[in-house]
Amino acid sequence: MIVDDQAMVRQGFGALLAAQPDLVVVGDAADGAEAVRKVRELDPDVVLMDVRMPELDGLEATRRILSGAAPGAHVPRILMLTTFDLDDYVYEALRAGASGFLLKDAPAADLIQAVRVIAGGDALLAPSVTRRLIADFAARPRGDRPTPAALNALTPRETDVLRLIARGQSNTEIAESLVVAEQTVKTHVGRILAKLDLRDRAQAIVFAYESGLVSPGA
Repeated sequence: MIVDDQAMVRQGFGALLAAQPDLVVVGDAADGAEAVRKVRELDPDVVLMDVRMPELDGLEATRRILSGAAPGAHVPRILMLTTFDLDDYVYEALRAGASGFLLKDAPAADLIQAVRVIAGGDALLAPSVTRRLIADFAARPRGDRPTPAALNALTPRETDVLRLIARGQSNTEIAESLVVAEQTVKTHVGRILAKLDLRDRAQAIVFAYESGLVSPGA
């Protein structure tokens, strides 16, 4: 589902994605409030969400969509669309549960790949967005962080994998770093998300920094 206050953007993205054999555009919305309603009706797997919109912005719409889901219900993955990679909403959107960011002026192939990546459960964080996330985190007070006790649920190897996720490494890169099979890494990632009750890798990155497991600049 595509959410943007500009009709031309919705139509352009919709036509591009609908032309892909493995993607179906189930609907669109012109603002955040309409998006919240339509997500409940259409139950999409992925929502392309514009950050800045009148009435209800993408950040609040993301919060309402993800926090309003019933326990055990299907929850869509949110891909935030922004004009600027240094958008002030980056950090809060990730904390709200967004799975990644994409610039509106990205090439068409990048948009298509982004939807597939998000649908597959991976995070999509450009290096510039990750740097912004870390910079924002470093400037915040050390209160309001998960208790370190939450990390006790992880095995030493799972903790190592979480550190590498937080540094933006892919499963292939983590496998090479730890000298294990990529399937083993996928298993570790799945267990990490389950133990920490996290939706995807984007939330894992936020958790790793907020818990103090990884320090900005480290």
